[in-house]
Amino acid sequence: MIKTIFFDFGNVLAFFDHQRAVEKLVQFTDLNAIELTLRLYGGPILDDYETGKIPTAEYFRESKLNGHLTCTQDEFLKHFCDIFWRNAEVCDLIPRLKPRYRLVLASNTVDAHFRKYVADYADVFTHFNHLVASHHAGARKPHMEFFEYAHQFALVEPDECLFVDDLPVNIETAVRFGWKGLVYAPDGTLADKLRAAGVEIGTK
Repeated sequence: MIKTIFFDFGNVLAFFDHQRAVEKLVQFTDLNAIELTLRLYGGPILDDYETGKIPTAEYFRESKLNGHLTCTQDEFLKHFCDIFWRNAEVCDLIPRLKPRYRLVLASNTVDAHFRKYVADYADVFTHFNHLVASHHAGARKPHMEFFEYAHQFALVEPDECLFVDDLPVNIETAVRFGWKGLVYAPDGTLADKLRAAGVEIGTK
């Protein structure tokens, strides 16, 4: 019986596109959009930021240097974080699950993005019991260390957990850990898939 449901954020609770940030930040550099994308998202510095090895200020300093950026940190973060938009299919289900299930976020997320979307989606996260991000865990999905960290907030046995994520590789590791898994696709079938997994969905 499922008692705790873990949800990914990006491309599950909300969609995202890093190019939204690049399109705004390119005005502050002599690099083109393709090169700026590689400088901001293609190197090990983002992995270090996403796993909490470096703080936001250091990520900005490295990004400013690598991306030839002339913007301030505030300007950078404004555009860097403006990449998300709500997925109503999933967000609207959350309050219908809360009365019966413990809900936990399980997301690969840097600190700045996490702070932004937790504030912007406060109406959704008010239903969650705990929010786990990779920069808290010190590890990213699909590494097993992430799931070991996240599971401490489940408060149930692994086989009583269900994980909803858009990437099959993340679900594969979750299943090896002992959770049940559901690969999300934005096709309107999530409620039916949850019910098929034994999840009861209430009315609002």
